[in-house]
Amino acid sequence: MTAETQLPQANGSCCTPNGSCHSEADAGTKSGGVTAVYQVSGMTCGHCEGAVSEEISGIEGVTSVKAVASTGRVTVVSEAPLAEDAVRAAVDEAGYELVGLA
Repeated sequence: MTAETQLPQANGSCCTPNGSCHSEADAGTKSGGVTAVYQVSGMTCGHCEGAVSEEISGIEGVTSVKAVASTGRVTVVSEAPLAEDAVRAAVDEAGYELVGLA
């Protein structure tokens, strides 16, 4: 590991040394967006996380999805607020149940 690689860990942050939480690859993309956290029931493993993430990623405007089976939470970043029925349909298609916003 180089000193540059260790720097973010040394200060106890996952962020870059300049305080940004975005990678250099993200530097040219638009910032911001809408973040929503949903509660999904039925996820038990990494496969579940992948299935839910894949379906929600297919919704127009979604830029990022992070599903965590152990908590049942799915964090979605999108360009604009999403219609709950679109998220519910995507979660249903993956074989799980959207409880609602967490």
